[in-house]
Amino acid sequence: MPVTNVLSDIFEHAEAEGFVHARDLDSGAEFGYRADDRVVLASVFKIPIALEYARQAAASDLDPAARHTVTAAYRSGGSATDGCAYDVEMSARDLAFMMMTISDNAATDLLLDIVGIERVRALLDGLGFPGFGVSSCRALDDDIRRELGLAPGSSIDDQLAGISAERLLALGVNDPARSPSSTPREVTALLAAIWRDEAGPGRACAEARDIMGQQVWQHRLVSGFPESRVRLAGKTGTDFAIRNEAGVVQYPDGKRYAVGVFLRTSRPADRQPRADRAIGLAARAVIDHLRS
Repeated sequence: MPVTNVLSDIFEHAEAEGFVHARDLDSGAEFGYRADDRVVLASVFKIPIALEYARQAAASDLDPAARHTVTAAYRSGGSATDGCAYDVEMSARDLAFMMMTISDNAATDLLLDIVGIERVRALLDGLGFPGFGVSSCRALDDDIRRELGLAPGSSIDDQLAGISAERLLALGVNDPARSPSSTPREVTALLAAIWRDEAGPGRACAEARDIMGQQVWQHRLVSGFPESRVRLAGKTGTDFAIRNEAGVVQYPDGKRYAVGVFLRTSRPADRQPRADRAIGLAARAVIDHLRS
């Protein structure tokens, strides 16, 4: 069966629209499925923030060991420091680690304040990705509160009871025209630049790769590659109807593939295991195609 048909079946079963791009980092061979459509990045936009942190650390523009405090001003009730009851102090490097491995939104916003969103924007523009969106998590949360009329200063999740699925699906965070967005092809191009040491000094690219390789989530890209000798590094993205992951898959033969799978599902549920699984299945299908 043609790989496009395989992908269509995967996404139909997941009740989602799917957008995919994969590239062989050595030969340059590519495969795309709606790869030039704009997609909501969700937390995939944290990749260039991590890269800018690593570039500044390599250039001694910041001290990776310097201590910073995640205060209540940054916390919104999510995972890791975002859900802590009291202030947490950690190094700049560990803020990047928490941002990428657990998708800690509070750590993200503090790190973004440290490195400067304008420098992240300049990095993306300089690498040739002017359309790659980036934002603070706080700004996106503020947009959700404004659109739904929620109270400020308290958890969004705690205020969603009784709000219809239709209103949640209509939120700007689900719309690439109103939320940080890119294309699957552009995302894998950024990953390729990091893995080829073309996105900054080799030391900086290596640190970004190392942190991405320690992500804890196993339910999306990793689910498509159960072989223990296949190595993966990635970043997930999740928000209401959005389920994403982009990363690099390395086989024992040394071949490396950047892949991004982006889904917009038909419902804004917290738990969507079929969509999560579809990301792994789609990534495996396109990489198998490139390897055939």
